[in-house]
This record gives sequence, structure tokens and C-alpha cells, in this order.
Amino acid sequence: MATVTPGDIQTARDRIAGKVERTPTVLSHSLSERLGVPVHLKLEHRQTTGSFKLRGASNAVALLTAEEKVRGVVAASTGNHGRALAHAAKLEGIRAVICMSRLVPENKLTEIRRLGADVRIVGNSQDDAQQEVERLVGEEGLIMMPPFDHPAIIAGQGTLGLEIIAQVPDAALVLVQLSGGGLASGVAAAIKGVSPRTKIIGVSMGRGAAMKASLDAGKPVLVEELPTLADSLGGGIGLDNRLTFAMCRDLLDDVILLSEDEIAAGIRHAYAQEREILEGAGAVGIAALLAGKVKPTGPVVVLLSGGNMDMNEHRRTVCVEAIAERAA
Repeated sequence: MATVTPGDIQTARDRIAGKVERTPTVLSHSLSERLGVPVHLKLEHRQTTGSFKLRGASNAVALLTAEEKVRGVVAASTGNHGRALAHAAKLEGIRAVICMSRLVPENKLTEIRRLGADVRIVGNSQDDAQQEVERLVGEEGLIMMPPFDHPAIIAGQGTLGLEIIAQVPDAALVLVQLSGGGLASGVAAAIKGVSPRTKIIGVSMGRGAAMKASLDAGKPVLVEELPTLADSLGGGIGLDNRLTFAMCRDLLDDVILLSEDEIAAGIRHAYAQEREILEGAGAVGIAALLAGKVKPTGPVVVLLSGGNMDMNEHRRTVCVEAIAERAA
């Protein structure tokens, strides 16, 4: 069975060195006091394009042949992968086309266009956008860069796991975002390769969590894509999923789902207590701890995966609680 190994991830780390930031990990005093164990925050939302996606995109673009670079790249995205691929392609002088659904927030579209990519808005789901990708591959010969189910993408995202375990070698638990599985499977493979006893828990939203539904069903299944604060975690995993479904099934110790209110509480805590601006997906690890859905007994690392939230939406989310407190 095809998979991505710790060796693949180590090679990817060397390949993308200098193209991505080695983001810091810091101790959260507020969460550590609340949980009674050390809680470390991996600040990946400070990555160059505002999310972890630059790691996988940079690794995949670096592996293109000269002929493939001439043809250009195309991808479906909920926003962060598209921005990362547009950035990586721009550095190499490569044409990039990013296909997205109408659910993708405007701020993410603006950033992708700013990087010079051609943006196509198609349908109401990631699956609709993927159909346009496949058409462009067939008719224009572009090279498809999947957002998660691709060995180079997974290996690139897995470099985060190597950094985490190097920065917190005694980590007993790592909370990682779970969507299509590229991040979760890569991080899990990297960490389990060095520290097999470290538990890896995937965290997602309750509205349209495709990987969780697929794991429960024992095979990839279709799930309706719904509006959510954690919009970056939306989309299906593909019925023909080759890598991430099996890797998540074999490597993740558990999966946690969160309500919209719980995700909002994570965003508010990150802002008020940690002084960090996170998008909904970036805050789900904090949200899981606040909601009491995981009860760690040793050091925890919480991955803050992205900060590309529309600031008007962020202000509304943060202010809801403040308004309620003043009214009480």
C-alpha cells in the first residue's frame, strides 16, 4: 500500500529549507494553568502565507520537472492551499490556476489574486471546484496539485511534525487539524517515526467533517459541505483517496468534532489570552481543550495551523462574547 514515510518527510525538510519559516513553539501559561499540564502552542499561523500549506506546496513545486513547470499548475482549494501554491509558483515563475467554490471567504480570494494566480469560482463545494481542475488538466495540460492526497504535499506538511517533536521532545499528545488528512497524516507519520508513544488526535468541526465520516464508514464517503467558522477544514476527501484515508486510519489515535460555538470560543481565547489572531480552523485545538473534549495527562502541543480569517468576521466573533458580558 502506498504511504509517506518518515524518511520522505526528512527529505522534504531538506528540500524546502529556506523556502518556509521554521515557526516557534511557545508555552501557553493560561492553558497550562487551566489543564494542569504544560500546553505548548505551535505558531504555524505565522508561516509566510499565513498557514501550514506553504510546506506542502513548496515541496511539490520543487519536485516538478522543467517541462511540467512550463505547463503550469492547477489546484482546488478552500483558500489556504491556493494561496500557498500561488506563492510557491510565483517564486518559480510558474502559471497557477486556483479553483474554489463560492463558500471560500473573499479575503482568501483577494490574497490569491494578489499573488498573480488565475482564480476560478465554481459551484458550492470543493468537489465542484475539483471538476474544473480536472477539466483544465485534460484540456490545457496543467499539472494538478491536490491540496492533500499527494505524497509530496503530505511529506511537506509532515515537516511540521519534525519541528514539533524537536521543540517539545517529551510531548505526550499533539492536537492537529483534520480535513482532507494531508496535514494530520504527515504530522502523525513524522512524530510516530520519532516518538511512537506520542498520541496524535485529529480535530475538526461537526459540520461536514468528511474524514471523520469516512473513518466511521470504513471507506471514503461523500459529505455535504456546509458553512462553518472552520472553513479551511471543509471539502471531501475524494472517493478515490489513495493516501490520506489509510494513513489517518492507521496513525491517528482519535478524532474530535467541535460545534460552531466551541470553535468561536477557541478563536476568542486565542485573541484574548494568547494575543494571537487565528482563523476557525487554526483555533480548533485550543477549542478542544477549552471544551474538555480531551483531558491530557502530560505535555500537549496544540497546532495553530492558520490565521487567514477575514478581520471583520474575526471582530464579530470576538465581540459577541464582550457584548453578552456587558448586557449581563
